[in-house]
Formats: sequence, C-alpha cells, structure tokens
Amino acid sequence: MNGIKNMEKSTVLTLREQVSCQPGQVVSKTLAQNSALSVTLFAFDKGEEISTHESGGDAFVTCLDGVGRITIDGESYELHEGESIVMPARHPHAVYGQEQFKMLLVVVF
Repeated sequence: MNGIKNMEKSTVLTLREQVSCQPGQVVSKTLAQNSALSVTLFAFDKGEEISTHESGGDAFVTCLDGVGRITIDGESYELHEGESIVMPARHPHAVYGQEQFKMLLVVVF
C-alpha cells in the first residue's frame, strides 16, 4: 500500500492552498493512489469541466473553494465550500466549474 505523496507530512496544511486554478485549465494533484483508493485535489477555472464519464468506484467529492456543478445520471447538483456529494460507481457523472472551483476527490474501489 502506498502512502500520501505530494504533501508535506507532520505539517498543518489548508487543502485548497495545495492546488491552484490556472486560466482555461483543470489542474489535478494526486495525493494517494492504489488499487483500493484514489485521493486527488482538483482546481477548475471558471467554465472548465471533466466531461461525462463513469468510475469503477464510489467517488466522494468535497468542495474546498468556489462553486462547482456535479451532474449524476443527468441531474445537476451545485456544490459550495464545505459541501460534499457521492457520485456512485458505474453511474455517468461530470464536474463543471461554475466559478473557479477546488475540490477533493476520494474514490473508493
């Protein structure tokens, strides 16, 4: 099992400061990944998106900053700072930066 990477250990951190929004881009930073779990920070510029796809695991999203729109099975949900949603495994979903938007994604396989 691999540990946490790309973050200082034994240091108090603010997650939203660990990834930066870039013009016209979706930026990601992987913190952990193995066969059972994936933990990634994302930063979306306003209007950027990850188009509709499916995942083999349940995807738990927490909004760290801004406003994002999560679409699951064609239904849209607006996510604000501190709010979370689970995108169930094998259901089509997409993520859109309604404004600049940062999120923590934890996928459990």
